[in-house]
Amino acid sequence: MARPDKAAAVAELTEEFRSSQGAVLTEYRGLTVAQLTELRRSLGQNARFRVVKNTLSKISAKEAGLDEQVLDLFEGPSAIAFVRGDVVEAAKGLRDFSKANSPLVIKGGVIDGKPMTPDEINQLADLESREVLLSKLAGALKAKQGQAAALFQALPSKTVRLAQALHDKRAEA
Repeated sequence: MARPDKAAAVAELTEEFRSSQGAVLTEYRGLTVAQLTELRRSLGQNARFRVVKNTLSKISAKEAGLDEQVLDLFEGPSAIAFVRGDVVEAAKGLRDFSKANSPLVIKGGVIDGKPMTPDEINQLADLESREVLLSKLAGALKAKQGQAAALFQALPSKTVRLAQALHDKRAEA
């Protein structure tokens, strides 16, 4: 590859690192082309899986301002999943694919500028999707509003019952 081509590839990778919410580094040694195609499909529209050269990736990661811990992951055959949407969904896709196809190994990555270990990425994959978490939050907020309304309604109701009990007591006496 000529020098201008390498510079263009580095610029493209640098832009990918800067514009994505996360990048998960994997080792793909032993995967067939058909398995890589299946992996790309399983990641969906929010992630882009690219096989990259380590030297160009290291240069672009440095230019993007990534942590030194991430730069050390560029050893052996590397591929990067650049995530532009729900990071949890992409992490689940990679984890599930690596369980079904043992040659895919998650090395680590960076999510929202924070270096992540393979274990942290697997923990992230265990989370529920963004939509499910938002709906749970909305349900919890709705329940708290209902509890507050019941509390505000109970106070006047108890006051009225107390006043009625006092009135009945005076009527007896």
